[in-house]
Amino acid sequence: MNWHALLDEAIETTGKYQSVAPDVFAGFGLMGKAAKKNGALSEKSKELIALGIAISTRCEICIAYHVNSLVRLETTRDEFCEALEMISYMGGGPSISYSAKALEAFDQFSA
Repeated sequence: MNWHALLDEAIETTGKYQSVAPDVFAGFGLMGKAAKKNGALSEKSKELIALGIAISTRCEICIAYHVNSLVRLETTRDEFCEALEMISYMGGGPSISYSAKALEAFDQFSA
């Protein structure tokens, strides 16, 4: 899978939806900004949590967004793989399959 292309397409499609639902996106953006700010947990920790949810709900676009953010936040491959181990443990077989996809995305976004 080409994770860059998937993310680009999602951004384009979401932008079209945003043009007809600007208030929804403004509210979602404010919520995201508040949720991601560094506090007791770092933004990186929060993005790892979001990745776990994305994998458990099997949302490839969500995986792309959060993996891209984790690369931006300079998550190491070791940190990433360790998080995937916990996500796989908690989610069983389906989470193992989507964790493998997330690792592929991480390698592509890191290249």
